[in-house]
Amino acid sequence: MRTRFVTAIPSHTWELRLLSWASEAKGLEPSDPQTAVSTSSDLRLAYSKCATITAACSPSFYLATALLPSAKRQAIRALYAVCRVSDNLIDCQHGDVSAAVKDWSQRVLAPVSPPGDPILSAWGDIRRRYGIPQQYMEQLLNGVAQDLCPKRLTTFDELAAYAYGVASTVGLMSMHILGYTSEQAVPYAIKLGVALQLTNILRDVGEDWQAGRLYLPSCELAQYDLTLSDLAAARVDERWRALMRFQIARNRRLYAEAWPGIGLLHPDGRLAVVAAADLYRAILDDIEAHDYNVFTRRAHVGAARKLSRLPSIWQRSRNLCGPMIS
Repeated sequence: MRTRFVTAIPSHTWELRLLSWASEAKGLEPSDPQTAVSTSSDLRLAYSKCATITAACSPSFYLATALLPSAKRQAIRALYAVCRVSDNLIDCQHGDVSAAVKDWSQRVLAPVSPPGDPILSAWGDIRRRYGIPQQYMEQLLNGVAQDLCPKRLTTFDELAAYAYGVASTVGLMSMHILGYTSEQAVPYAIKLGVALQLTNILRDVGEDWQAGRLYLPSCELAQYDLTLSDLAAARVDERWRALMRFQIARNRRLYAEAWPGIGLLHPDGRLAVVAAADLYRAILDDIEAHDYNVFTRRAHVGAARKLSRLPSIWQRSRNLCGPMIS
């Protein structure tokens, strides 16, 4: 039986489409992998490896997950690690990347976790313990594989669909680890994933362009009279600033609309999600502070600023009915 999600969020066409994908995945029986036998010491090493990857690849996420109870913290970092390795394969510069992605996907989705890989050992352990539906991971791997042959996106609907595959699916899997009180949390998790991915996209315009990728919808570029030549020239002018102001305003609106869903998570997981959303959202402030130049510098939030935000993050997590503010 398929699970149908009900949401109070005003639904656009793209939201309804993504909800149908989540409903389909959730409606299938959760995977029940026969995890290969691992000793406690093996699993400790596996989770330690995942934590190291998380710290190296996403200091903000590492800090946010430090606010979780121990078991959930190591599980979320294991999920991050398997997703990060999946994504990093696309940027591999040697050998047959397509074959490497296919082989990795088969190993991730195997009913028995292959021995010898600590990341897959940890993944097999958490998907069994938390009953993570396999199709969420299939959707993520399919989303990541789209970057093997990147194509220009025309509309925001197409961008949202891409963001669902590479980001919202991570949030949906995370919900099984964190725990949630109502299926109505699902639409909010989808929207938060889209918001987080859009922040990534805005931050990484320059890096993505150098790698031959562009995720900004072409119809929105055209609305501001921008061309591919403007991006190639890394031109920051009033047209570009206007586009970025539009993108950032929409991104902040998505964060605000996703905010109530955090209150539907288990109480001991809310603070970490508030922190992750807040620290990512702060990247938008940094983009603005540097005149929307995302071509020659990578927007970020420094360690001191992250720590300075923790008191307000804690306060807002205690009162999730309140607005999400800077």
